[in-house]
Amino acid sequence: MAPFRVLILEDDAILALDLATIVSCWTDAQIVSCRSVAQARKALKGGFDLALLDIEVEDGTSYELAQDLKERNLPFAFVSGSDLSSFPERLKDVAFIPKPYNQRVIESVVSSASGGRRHP
Repeated sequence: MAPFRVLILEDDAILALDLATIVSCWTDAQIVSCRSVAQARKALKGGFDLALLDIEVEDGTSYELAQDLKERNLPFAFVSGSDLSSFPERLKDVAFIPKPYNQRVIESVVSSASGGRRHP
Protein backbone atom coordinates (compact mmCIF):
# COMPACT_ATOMS: atom_id res chain seq x y z
CA MET A 1 0.00 0.00 0.00
CA ALA A 2 1.35 3.43 -0.95
CA PRO A 3 2.09 5.72 1.98
CA PHE A 4 -0.49 8.33 2.93
CA ARG A 5 1.07 11.72 2.15
CA VAL A 6 0.17 14.98 3.93
CA LEU A 7 1.26 18.49 2.99
CA ILE A 8 1.26 21.10 5.75
CA LEU A 9 1.42 24.75 4.75
CA GLU A 10 2.26 26.71 7.89
CA ASP A 11 4.82 29.52 8.26
CA ASP A 12 5.11 29.16 12.04
CA ALA A 13 7.60 26.34 12.63
CA ILE A 14 6.19 25.40 16.04
CA LEU A 15 2.63 25.16 14.73
CA ALA A 16 3.83 23.14 11.72
CA LEU A 17 5.61 20.73 14.07
CA ASP A 18 2.51 20.50 16.26
CA LEU A 19 0.31 19.66 13.24
CA ALA A 20 2.87 17.12 11.99
CA THR A 21 2.93 15.47 15.42
CA ILE A 22 -0.87 15.18 15.53
CA VAL A 23 -0.93 13.68 12.02
CA SER A 24 1.96 11.31 12.84
CA CYS A 25 0.24 10.09 15.99
CA TRP A 26 -2.89 9.33 14.02
CA THR A 27 -1.43 7.68 10.92
CA ASP A 28 1.84 6.56 9.39
CA ALA A 29 1.76 9.46 6.93
CA GLN A 30 4.69 10.92 5.11
CA ILE A 31 4.55 14.62 5.97
CA VAL A 32 6.02 17.57 4.11
CA SER A 33 5.87 21.00 5.74
CA CYS A 34 6.14 24.20 3.72
CA ARG A 35 6.41 27.82 4.83
CA SER A 36 5.14 29.46 1.63
CA VAL A 37 2.63 28.93 -1.16
CA ALA A 38 5.54 28.74 -3.64
CA GLN A 39 7.14 25.88 -1.67
CA ALA A 40 3.78 24.13 -1.37
CA ARG A 41 3.18 24.33 -5.13
CA LYS A 42 6.57 22.69 -5.77
CA ALA A 43 5.94 20.01 -3.17
CA LEU A 44 2.47 19.21 -4.54
CA LYS A 45 4.01 18.07 -7.82
CA GLY A 46 5.05 14.93 -5.91
CA GLY A 47 1.43 14.03 -5.14
CA PHE A 48 -0.42 14.23 -1.85
CA ASP A 49 -3.49 12.71 -0.24
CA LEU A 50 -4.32 15.63 2.08
CA ALA A 51 -3.26 19.24 2.56
CA LEU A 52 -3.61 21.30 5.74
CA LEU A 53 -3.35 24.98 4.83
CA ASP A 54 -2.75 28.05 6.90
CA ILE A 55 -4.32 31.00 5.09
CA GLU A 56 -1.83 33.80 5.68
CA VAL A 57 1.75 32.67 5.06
CA GLU A 58 5.09 34.24 4.09
CA ASP A 59 4.19 34.96 0.47
CA GLY A 60 0.51 35.87 0.71
CA THR A 61 -2.65 33.83 1.15
CA SER A 62 -3.33 30.22 0.22
CA TYR A 63 -6.73 30.89 -1.39
CA GLU A 64 -5.53 30.38 -4.99
CA LEU A 65 -3.70 27.19 -4.01
CA ALA A 66 -6.85 25.99 -2.22
CA GLN A 67 -8.92 26.63 -5.34
CA ASP A 68 -6.44 24.57 -7.38
CA LEU A 69 -6.67 21.72 -4.86
CA LYS A 70 -10.46 21.90 -4.94
CA GLU A 71 -10.46 21.67 -8.74
CA ARG A 72 -8.13 18.64 -8.54
CA ASN A 73 -10.40 17.00 -5.92
CA LEU A 74 -7.51 16.77 -3.47
CA PRO A 75 -8.78 16.76 0.14
CA PHE A 76 -7.69 19.75 2.17
CA ALA A 77 -8.68 21.87 5.12
CA PHE A 78 -7.78 25.34 6.28
CA VAL A 79 -6.03 25.42 9.67
CA SER A 80 -5.82 29.10 10.45
CA GLY A 81 -6.39 31.96 12.83
CA SER A 82 -7.56 34.19 9.96
CA ASP A 83 -10.83 36.05 10.05
CA LEU A 84 -13.55 34.25 8.08
CA SER A 85 -15.18 37.52 6.99
CA SER A 86 -12.60 37.85 4.19
CA PHE A 87 -13.04 34.24 3.10
CA PRO A 88 -13.75 33.90 -0.67
CA GLU A 89 -17.28 32.75 -1.43
CA ARG A 90 -15.99 29.95 -3.68
CA LEU A 91 -14.21 28.34 -0.70
CA LYS A 92 -16.97 28.69 1.94
CA ASP A 93 -17.68 24.92 1.79
CA VAL A 94 -14.09 23.96 2.71
CA ALA A 95 -13.34 22.59 6.18
CA PHE A 96 -12.01 25.33 8.46
CA ILE A 97 -10.21 24.48 11.68
CA PRO A 98 -9.61 27.65 13.72
CA LYS A 99 -6.47 28.25 15.76
CA PRO A 100 -6.01 27.30 18.46
CA TYR A 101 -7.16 24.09 16.86
CA ASN A 102 -8.72 21.06 18.43
CA GLN A 103 -6.60 17.92 18.01
CA ARG A 104 -9.69 15.71 17.63
CA VAL A 105 -10.96 17.81 14.72
CA ILE A 106 -7.62 17.46 12.92
CA GLU A 107 -7.62 13.71 13.60
CA SER A 108 -11.11 13.53 12.11
CA VAL A 109 -10.01 15.32 8.91
CA VAL A 110 -6.96 13.04 8.62
CA SER A 111 -9.06 9.93 9.27
CA SER A 112 -11.59 10.93 6.65
CA ALA A 113 -8.93 11.61 4.01
CA SER A 114 -6.94 8.46 4.82
CA GLY A 115 -9.93 6.15 4.85
CA GLY A 116 -9.32 5.51 8.56
CA ARG A 117 -5.81 4.17 7.90
CA ARG A 118 -3.86 4.20 11.16
CA HIS A 119 -0.53 3.01 12.45
CA PRO A 120 -0.16 -0.75 12.09
